[in-house]
Amino acid sequence: MNWIYLSVAVAFEIAVAIFAGKAQGFSRLGWTIATLISGAIATYFLSLALLSFDVGVGYAIWTSVAGVGIVVLGALFFGQRLSMSKFAGIALVIGGVVGLRLSGAA
Repeated sequence: MNWIYLSVAVAFEIAVAIFAGKAQGFSRLGWTIATLISGAIATYFLSLALLSFDVGVGYAIWTSVAGVGIVVLGALFFGQRLSMSKFAGIALVIGGVVGLRLSGAA
């Protein structure tokens, strides 16, 4: 169940980034509210996941997977360019997450 909680937390963290961009410095009320609610939900599900994960490992996986998700969604839906250096960074992040998982910490 901890992986489900962490997955939900990642999905809402990705939403936070997208909504925050649309909030334009919190000047657009609807997007600002969506950002804050998504952040609260992400944090809640992260806290549930951290009942089973080491805090450092859980948080590192949460931020890393969400970061990769944001970069990929930015390229797919927002016209952001994926360069070779971004691909290399994504590969390093994925390698780090796999390494953390293989460490047996969760």
